[in-house]
Amino acid sequence: MNLVEHLEYNTERQKLHIPEYGRHFQKMVDHAVSIENREERNKVAKSIISVMGNLQPHLRDVPDFQHKLWDQLFIMSDFKLDVDSPFPITSQEVLQQRPEPLEYPQNHPKYRFYGNNIKRMVDVAIKWEKGDMRTGLEYAIANHMKKCYLNWNKDSVEDAAIFEHLKELSDGQIDLAPAGESLTESDQFLKSRSSKSNRNGGSGKKGQRGGRSKKRY
Repeated sequence: MNLVEHLEYNTERQKLHIPEYGRHFQKMVDHAVSIENREERNKVAKSIISVMGNLQPHLRDVPDFQHKLWDQLFIMSDFKLDVDSPFPITSQEVLQQRPEPLEYPQNHPKYRFYGNNIKRMVDVAIKWEKGDMRTGLEYAIANHMKKCYLNWNKDSVEDAAIFEHLKELSDGQIDLAPAGESLTESDQFLKSRSSKSNRNGGSGKKGQRGGRSKKRY
């Protein structure tokens, strides 16, 4: 009965700074902090680091990992452990400092069905020197825009509409309409998409028919 009355619950115990190491490690660190002799305290701290490294033996001799272990030791001691660290002691303020929020690209293109990559390609194309290579890239971009449009619209689109969108996306610096050239026919894109869909679906159906017709003995 007395044993039951003296049971300790984790909710009543001191909060662990790094729970992954467990309470026994925390008690060892607390003991090291309580040692008055500095030489003895340094010796115990190195012993604790050695035991911490044994948890991941393939990393314990790596300098960066050793630095991490010493940082964790000071964290578990609530930065009260006064020992000679082989690495610069990271301050509590630096460790608790919140990182700067990452900037998320806020792109809101007018023609979202083309995607952001098309706009990046257009920005690259307008920086190229005018010539055959730039012209080829411009028509490649226009054809890809037409393909993206058909994936979204699933019908057909006139080349003039693609040229107009490309001109707008490039701020008027790419205008393929006066050249009178035609892009790949819509039927070719639709046919390619349809045949790909049939290949993927056909193989699955074929496998299902084969499974149903198989006899079991």
